[in-house]
Amino acid sequence: MSNILEYKGYYGTVDFSVTDNVLFGKVIGVNSLISYEGDSVQSLRKDFEDAVDDYLETCSELGIQPEKVYRGKFNVRVSPELHKTVAYYAASQGQSLNSTVEEALQQYVRSHTKTDAVR
Repeated sequence: MSNILEYKGYYGTVDFSVTDNVLFGKVIGVNSLISYEGDSVQSLRKDFEDAVDDYLETCSELGIQPEKVYRGKFNVRVSPELHKTVAYYAASQGQSLNSTVEEALQQYVRSHTKTDAVR
């Protein structure tokens, strides 16, 4: 089971506060702070969806583009030795470094995860 909610292409965490006896979370993958809470999974999900809708409505009212959740670019820091090894491997396969890393990530994710988003 995963502690991730999904709505309209936005993803959010699910956490629990023992002190406050409440479920809470925040939308991940955007710079804006979009948070929500609830006392049950159903109320948490509703508050999450309302928070995403409110964010999108606010962006529309202000005439700004909502942040894209994921743009397809991110920086990865690896050791110089691994960088060299992967670059050489990519070249030997006639691929770019980006396509080699993308392929490796796809294979890793396929073999290590299931789609278990809370819906």
